[in-house]
Amino acid sequence: MKQAGKQEGVEALAAQNSVLTQIARPYASALFDLASSENQLASVETSLSDVSRLIGESSDFARFLRSPVIAGDEKATALDAILARTATNPLVANFLRLVAKNGRLFALDAIIVAFRELAAKARGEVTAEVTSAAPLSAEQATSLSETLRAKIGKTVTLNQFVDPSLIGGLQVKVGSQMIDSSLKTKLAAMKIAMKEVG
Repeated sequence: MKQAGKQEGVEALAAQNSVLTQIARPYASALFDLASSENQLASVETSLSDVSRLIGESSDFARFLRSPVIAGDEKATALDAILARTATNPLVANFLRLVAKNGRLFALDAIIVAFRELAAKARGEVTAEVTSAAPLSAEQATSLSETLRAKIGKTVTLNQFVDPSLIGGLQVKVGSQMIDSSLKTKLAAMKIAMKEVG
């Protein structure tokens, strides 16, 4: 019974991710085309990375973006206040305002991931999704990129996510390949092994 519930949860999450991807792709593609035509790809990508880091480091900001209770106009106003205090690329600032007005800030993470994938593909790079219990330091991210580059043979761009439930370790996904060294997974495997022994 528990297994069926777990499977339904996984399927619901997959469906949600699919919907987010469908929403994200047109936005990411439009921003990518605009950034390319304005010759600002690197600057836009850096600004989006800063926004992504803010989402990862501030659970309040992440909840604010995803909240269905807060109206799009209110989110746009709050976002304007945040953007006024930062040195965000003007293209990114205008893009974020548009996303807020359209009520799509809940998909911002997915939009940033899709944009990075387009930018990496344009540079002939591979994108890896890295989930860690706490944000990686610049040193750790560089070390991981270099390790993956040595293994894959291509330059690797990291899309970083934070999931405190992992406790420790990493989950790295490159294309369809998943490398999971998280403590959460290791503990789950130990529980299964102990049940089999007992």
